[in-house]
Amino acid sequence: MSGRGPLAGTLMQSLSQRFQPLMIRVATLICVVLVLMGQSADVRFAAFADPQGGYDVAVIEHLRLSVPEQGREAWLEAERGSWEPWLAQQMGFLGRDLLWDPETEEGTLLIRWSSRQAWKAIPSEQVAEVQDRFEQLAREAMALPQEMDNPFPLVFEGELLKP
Repeated sequence: MSGRGPLAGTLMQSLSQRFQPLMIRVATLICVVLVLMGQSADVRFAAFADPQGGYDVAVIEHLRLSVPEQGREAWLEAERGSWEPWLAQQMGFLGRDLLWDPETEEGTLLIRWSSRQAWKAIPSEQVAEVQDRFEQLAREAMALPQEMDNPFPLVFEGELLKP
């Protein structure tokens, strides 16, 4: 600090002390992000699945749908108008992620449940009603005739469990 007066040195020391906790937090966050970027998707998912520790995901329903690029927004709109509000009311539903793969033109749904029993306890009639609503909204969003089949057919259905 040569060439600067004692006031500048005192001011620099005061600012350094004041911002030290913030600098430590920022450095910690950067380290966490760098570590997670180098990990597998499973580690990243586990790290952010429940930051509060309030629930434990027991099973993930895994679905893949055929979603052409020109139908992507219609798919999301139909999901928001049908499955999203209905799932939010279901016992054991913890959340879901909707992803789209431009290479395969498929939508992937990862639906988190507190237990397999909660997921499978839902009557198939209710699921069929919501699916019908989803297909109706999808056809409307794409300006397709209502008698047409599902514009986003199921490609894969499965479940993912913790190791």
